Amino acid sequence: MSLAIRGLYAITPERLVREPAALLTAVAAAIGGGAGLIQYRDKWNPPAERERLAAALAALCRARGAAFIVNDDLALAVASGADGVHLGAADGSVRDARLRLGAGAIVGATCGNSLPRARAAIADGASYVAFGRFFASHTKPDAAPAELATLTAARGEFAVPICAIGGLTPDNVRLVQQAGATLFAAVDGVFGADDIGAAARAYVSALEG
Repeated sequence: MSLAIRGLYAITPERLVREPAALLTAVAAAIGGGAGLIQYRDKWNPPAERERLAAALAALCRARGAAFIVNDDLALAVASGADGVHLGAADGSVRDARLRLGAGAIVGATCGNSLPRARAAIADGASYVAFGRFFASHTKPDAAPAELATLTAARGEFAVPICAIGGLTPDNVRLVQQAGATLFAAVDGVFGADDIGAAARAYVSALEG
């Protein structure tokens, strides 16, 4: 499978990882609606359950043609056969992740509103750099805001995909796209919807409009 790092990037919320029976169905719906990347973000379940869910999600994403990324946990990414890992500012070394996962893996890095942080992550082997938050966020309401100008500067300087995150909706996602983002992360905007597939399709339609 060729792992395209662009388009809608759906991240699992706390509610779903606490309800494992619904998690796989929800992720399948998001992929069906057009999400090409899925991130398993789970800071709540015990290790054994996280390993079980990560392995199941990896298999599901592989079968459906989507890339599967683990949030913040390099060991879990390796153990589950994930396509990569996303690392926050305090969640481990991008360089170590690249060395352990290999050249073909996806390694994402949170960069806030900082171009220097993105520069360093790319030098260490990051596949994409993520900036945000850009709008009011249900998942991280206290996250520091980022500027659209940062996306524009990043797009002009970096060859890797530029991810925007934080309060993205189908109504505002074009703003970050026009500013320079090529990868669009959403949590509640996709998985908080009554119809997850339709919510994903709304993002994709807005981006293609």
